Amino acid sequence: MRVKIDNVSNQTLVSQKHCQIQKQQRGFTLIELLVVMVIIGLLGALVGPRLFKNVGRSKITAAKTQIAMFQSALGQYKLEVGSFPATEEGLAALRTKPVSADYWDGPYLQKDVPLDPWNREYLYRYPSENGDEPEIISYGLDGREGGEGENSDIFSWQ
Repeated sequence: MRVKIDNVSNQTLVSQKHCQIQKQQRGFTLIELLVVMVIIGLLGALVGPRLFKNVGRSKITAAKTQIAMFQSALGQYKLEVGSFPATEEGLAALRTKPVSADYWDGPYLQKDVPLDPWNREYLYRYPSENGDEPEIISYGLDGREGGEGENSDIFSWQ
């Protein structure tokens, strides 16, 4: 004798198996999630300071690179105009023609004069106290003359 299984019985068997599978596939418990978050926090606390200690050095390098770029543009300015811009004209003379520059053929910088990496203007002096070249200075993180480490001054003549 054959037993005929109708569609309703098949659906009941499938849904019972589905419930058994769902009971076996549980999510993470709150404790497991907390343990993972603590581990991630510890890794961040150990690795984070090592990554961010180099930010200060990279800003100093960026300031030195910008100063070198200014020196190059000032060299081209002097070749065409005959002298460096005066202190009053400043680095802006590399972008806009000063009144005193008859042979100005700029701009000598592609973009506006950038601020230093600490968002302050560079100090420009010509004639300078250190020879025939103009003096370009960034006062570092603290924005004041002197200092050590990230607070140290960055000079074009060093």
